[in-house]
Amino acid sequence: MQPSHAELARTLAAGRLPATASVACRPGLFPVRHLTDGDGRLLLLAPADGGLTDALRPVDGADDTAVVLDIPDVPPVAGAPSMGRVWVAGWAVALDGAEARAAALDWAGHDPTGDLLDVGRGQVLHRVDVAEIRLERAGLTVDVDPDEYAAAAPDPLHAIEFDLVADLADHHVEEMTGYLRRQLGPAVGREVPRVVRLDRYGFVVRLGERLARLAFPRPVADRADLSRLLHPVLCPRCSHNHAHEAA
Repeated sequence: MQPSHAELARTLAAGRLPATASVACRPGLFPVRHLTDGDGRLLLLAPADGGLTDALRPVDGADDTAVVLDIPDVPPVAGAPSMGRVWVAGWAVALDGAEARAAALDWAGHDPTGDLLDVGRGQVLHRVDVAEIRLERAGLTVDVDPDEYAAAAPDPLHAIEFDLVADLADHHVEEMTGYLRRQLGPAVGREVPRVVRLDRYGFVVRLGERLARLAFPRPVADRADLSRLLHPVLCPRCSHNHAHEAA
């Protein structure tokens, strides 16, 4: 098992990666702070007197403005493959009043930045209703169905992937090397297997110049669930002692 195109797009667009915005009929690219709400819509937070806010002001009596966010992946460690790049296009509307307050609370639940206290004065929140999603991965570009994108959930481990991979490399090399060799068998050869990425479905393992994917028995829900799943691997002596005591 591995992430679907819709899940990859939602994970990349979740708001943890740097993004740039292109605005219809406006030159240039704008760095943008963004998050994705539960329905897959984008929220953009920008200074009220900044270039992005100015570019997103509707013209000619329109109610909204076309915008495209470009969000490339940033792999967690050297030698890790990229998840790809996503372009999310839609229609941006500036929020005010109750809508702005609700969006600010939604944002604060993921990222309680102090700038949210200034929404309506020095900061502006825009909501982007998504119309088109394109995902580029390994040199191939695919269109992602907007309904599938909206229904998909971003990966629960993505925000802490760097910490998890670093912890395995710093503190569990012996246990993980033995486990990966047992799971991958002859495919390992003489290479030292190294976990370079992980998601809810499993590990991506580097074997010299090659990459292999090792699936979990089931998708994991969060960090605690991952810890429970890996506990027998990372602490085999603990598991053995527990089994002995139970017997």
